[in-house]
Amino acid sequence: MSNVATRPDVIEVDSVVIGGGFAGLYSVHALRDNLGLTVQAFDNAGDVGGTWYWNRYPGARSDTEVNAYCYFFDKELYNEWKWSERYPRQTEILAYLGHVADRYDLRNHYQFNTQIESLVFDEKAERWRVTTDKGQQFSARFLVEAVGLLSATNVPEFPGQEKFGGEIYHSARWPHEPVDLVGKRVGIIGTGSSGIQLVSEISPIAEHLTVFQRTAQWVVPSRHRPIDPGLLESIRENYDGYHHDLLYSTTAFGFTESNVSAESVDEATRHEAFEKVYDDGGGFQYMFKAFNDVGTSLVANKAATDVIGKHIRETVRDPIVAELLVPTDLYAKRPLCCDGYFEAYNLPTTTLVDVKKTPIVEFTEKGIRAGDTEYELDVIVLATGFDAVSGNQLRIFQQGRNGLTLQDKWRDRTHAYMGTMTADFPNMYMVYGPMSPFTNQPPVHEAQVNFITDAIRHTIDSGAATLEPSQKAEEDWMELSDSTAAATLFPKVNSWINGANIPGKPVRNYFFMGGMAAYMDHMKADRDTEFGERFLLDGQPAERVNA
Repeated sequence: MSNVATRPDVIEVDSVVIGGGFAGLYSVHALRDNLGLTVQAFDNAGDVGGTWYWNRYPGARSDTEVNAYCYFFDKELYNEWKWSERYPRQTEILAYLGHVADRYDLRNHYQFNTQIESLVFDEKAERWRVTTDKGQQFSARFLVEAVGLLSATNVPEFPGQEKFGGEIYHSARWPHEPVDLVGKRVGIIGTGSSGIQLVSEISPIAEHLTVFQRTAQWVVPSRHRPIDPGLLESIRENYDGYHHDLLYSTTAFGFTESNVSAESVDEATRHEAFEKVYDDGGGFQYMFKAFNDVGTSLVANKAATDVIGKHIRETVRDPIVAELLVPTDLYAKRPLCCDGYFEAYNLPTTTLVDVKKTPIVEFTEKGIRAGDTEYELDVIVLATGFDAVSGNQLRIFQQGRNGLTLQDKWRDRTHAYMGTMTADFPNMYMVYGPMSPFTNQPPVHEAQVNFITDAIRHTIDSGAATLEPSQKAEEDWMELSDSTAAATLFPKVNSWINGANIPGKPVRNYFFMGGMAAYMDHMKADRDTEFGERFLLDGQPAERVNA
């Protein structure tokens, strides 16, 4: 470990970072290089990569175009890394993050294969006491939790699971050693983003693939292809302008978003526009490029789903299977895209099981029993997703002021300010925590880390020991986040976006749905007021302390 001072029972540093993905790596870089702080970082993985370290299942790849799914803090980095595909595979993204770690000497600050067990704010010392699963204790003035939106795996327990004589894998904890699925009878439980990629990749090589579907998904093609060198060249020629436009868009996905309402045109024009975007591929483009109201207008939403439904029925030859694959809910989840997904069901070796009609009863020694039928399998893959947004944070015991634990504070719902802080937890920052903007993540990570860095710099420069949002600021942000979400269709559909995929988890809004540009304006307002109006310094109103 580097840059640490040691006492007999505790290792003292200026700052601790938890997480080794996009957010964690940039946090270490910014705290060290922009603020000159000593930094100790941790990850329970064996190396950098975050979700891309763990999610190495067959077919794993980004569903965000790579010209916006990357770092922008260093133009030289952007220019030197050569992406091969529009939607790169996991191996390429992991190699990119490894290159970033090497280029900026970030691994030297990490302790890998380490789980953080507790984070306790010492009110007397005004520092965070960090305890690891190895029994180590660290003391840090500043804490940055970059633990990942989609990192806490959701691993359901099925009756009889221990009886199964074959292999069981979770998509988000895929082995590092090769898994041979060629000629195997494979069952996949789950049809979210990971599930559909697995189906597309495994169906041509398996002896038989059985897909256990609870909820049908609106899936559009990705149209995988090499990345357009002309696009990258145009970005390089207008690098600062492109990055500005990316951050001051609604979704931060790097394509031109529509400013036309579907309700303002006739039905034929709507369908023509959706067909055009469908042919070009990309889930987020399909939702936001054709029209600007798919997420808010029932008219626009229906036009979008009519086109996808038509393509499902045209693609899947068995009309009964096709109808099972056509969702009955709104197009108001995280948009999915994948090539070859619906085509997989035309293979005679692929079986679709509707577990709403015939629920999984148990795992058996030979496979899975759903309803009255036993499906014999060699391998079962749990593509059951994540305890998203708050899951990883709540798996760490965290205690702020006056003995308040994060588990108690967030028992009924997650309370946060700007997705970066929570009241009564001073000098504790989150990257893409609850109530962050519902957008492409890497650009938001950078913007939030820059915001966090400015907040820490202000704390240091003001001579205060701590900074945190006021209770009113947090309540106001929660109210604004809820009102922006209520103006959309997303609350009308159950998904991981609102916590509905985890039994017992509060089904509430977890995002700011007002768009990235509005979010940037809110961050600017806090900077312009020098973190005064909505913050506490040393537990007191910042304006009073500064006066």
